Amino acid sequence: MESKKSFGDIIQGDKPVLVDFSAEWCGPCKMMPPILKEVKDKMGEQVTILKLDIDKNPQVANAFQIQSVPTLIVFKDGQVKWRQSGVTRAQQLTQVLDGVLKQD
Repeated sequence: MESKKSFGDIIQGDKPVLVDFSAEWCGPCKMMPPILKEVKDKMGEQVTILKLDIDKNPQVANAFQIQSVPTLIVFKDGQVKWRQSGVTRAQQLTQVLDGVLKQD
């Protein structure tokens, strides 16, 4: 049986992790899933994409001072490499992730 990794474990990895901080009640957040799917289709296994509900995970939201949703953060090796609030286009996200991958 595979043990569930904690959020902290996931963002510590050397693979970039794109986290979509969102909420059920947030209208613009509903625009992100198809955008994130497009990014995943382009980037494949090079990146991990997580959706995190701030109402279900208040301690994580507080730790990263999430003030508005959607907020997107890219982590690598446990560090914030990029952060932006608001709906973000797939092309921009792909460019950001490519940049983070090239930092190696």
